[in-house]
Amino acid sequence: MNVTSTPRKIIIVGGGTAGWMTALMYGDALIKQGVEITVLESPTVGVIGVGEGSTPALKRYFDSLGIQESEWMPACNATYKSGIGFDGWSTKPGYDNYFHQFATMVDNLTLPNFMENVHARQRGVHIDARPNRYFLSARLSEDCLAPKSSENFPFFTNYGYHFDATLLGQFLHKRAVALGVQYKSCHVTHAVMNERGDIAAVATKEGEHLAADFFVDCSGFSALLIGKALETPFVSYADNLFNDSAIAMPSEIGDKIPTKTVSSAMRHGWAWKIPLTNRYGNGYVYSSSFVSADEAEHELRSKLGLLESDTQARHLKMKLGRVTKHWNRNVLAVGLSQGFLEPLEATALYLTQMTAAIFLLFLEKGDLSDQARDVYNQQIHDYFDSHRDYIVAHYKTNSRTDTPYWRANAENLDSVSDSLKHIFQTWIEGRDLAAEIRRQNIEHFYPVGSWYSLLAGMGSFPDIGPATGPDLVAPLDDFMRRCALNFRDHRTVLNEMAEQAKASSM
Repeated sequence: MNVTSTPRKIIIVGGGTAGWMTALMYGDALIKQGVEITVLESPTVGVIGVGEGSTPALKRYFDSLGIQESEWMPACNATYKSGIGFDGWSTKPGYDNYFHQFATMVDNLTLPNFMENVHARQRGVHIDARPNRYFLSARLSEDCLAPKSSENFPFFTNYGYHFDATLLGQFLHKRAVALGVQYKSCHVTHAVMNERGDIAAVATKEGEHLAADFFVDCSGFSALLIGKALETPFVSYADNLFNDSAIAMPSEIGDKIPTKTVSSAMRHGWAWKIPLTNRYGNGYVYSSSFVSADEAEHELRSKLGLLESDTQARHLKMKLGRVTKHWNRNVLAVGLSQGFLEPLEATALYLTQMTAAIFLLFLEKGDLSDQARDVYNQQIHDYFDSHRDYIVAHYKTNSRTDTPYWRANAENLDSVSDSLKHIFQTWIEGRDLAAEIRRQNIEHFYPVGSWYSLLAGMGSFPDIGPATGPDLVAPLDDFMRRCALNFRDHRTVLNEMAEQAKASSM
């Protein structure tokens, strides 16, 4: 395929969050140019609907579409997210938990101090080098404060969201259709190819052949177009990411709503805990090579205090990796059809958003040439592979030895990417990690502060004796306490937003 004009008809196969996020984005940009966009969604195939956390990129998505938080958050039982807490990944004294923060402007004041103290700790100085005390987002999360400051606080605060993925898909569906995106409830069975090897149409169980110039595959793990029709090869990440299964189930939430996702290390994987306005979303990501589904469910129920509960658990299988071409011929794969990373850093929706948004730039320029395709595919490969490396780093730096699963995860360092090897080597030798991140040009995937937080948070330092002398970080605690006075209770802010949404709909 070598095209230098924008397709006039685009069919998106599959709905869910990926399909409707793409449809709304493309509808907003292209319908006014005369492009017809249609979503085909099966009435019988359910959506995965598990991922309930985002990065701050989701706020940019809604902002770009002019959608206010009061319009979508109450409709999706959504809450704010300041970052991710990691519990039990390290057994080193003083490092049993750490917080991976979303950036705030206050970090400009505290990040240099954090990095300086990390370097001191690497040299054997006894100082608290966990990220928790150095970043405002951690304090907001600890105190259950919404990351929406008063007008008197001059520092911008970055944040993401937690949400019900099924409700978010429904919200995006309604907005896209209202914008002019066409919707057809039908079950796509296979693709119909033309003589050039492109997809000419998709066939449905209902007996129709639906033609288009370009297709977006949002069919989930089935990958109907990118995989089954075009037979695009798949690159597995299983060498370094062992998890291939998950269990999801809800639990009750109290009056206080944290502004963080919690990732707790389990015997054969890790458990997520995500606060919504009406419940917690919980899950266990594990490797079936080390534990059975029944044993994993029992472990999760035990953790949640639900051993005697009739609460249903959903069991899911995962295939970690990515396709070799996200854009292949006249098909773009978006969401699970293109690949998947376990939700440790809530990257699924972010990768979906970036995949769709970057391709839109080529659509708007009318450049669907082979050269553009190659440039695009390399960009998306870099997104996936860099995020894979950051997730792999959690496992390679864990210090648990209680089960074969954790011991296996910490081994086999030779199999990690060259990029990650250089990062580890730079850290171990106490050299300038920020310079190495810049040298690799990967700071736009995870900034320097995120790498410092991970490696320091895991306690990847030389062993030293017990602390003596004063707590040198204590003045920073008071600074964070005073900053936090400019933020309000999370539940209160969400309740007020819900009332506002209710009033505006009457």
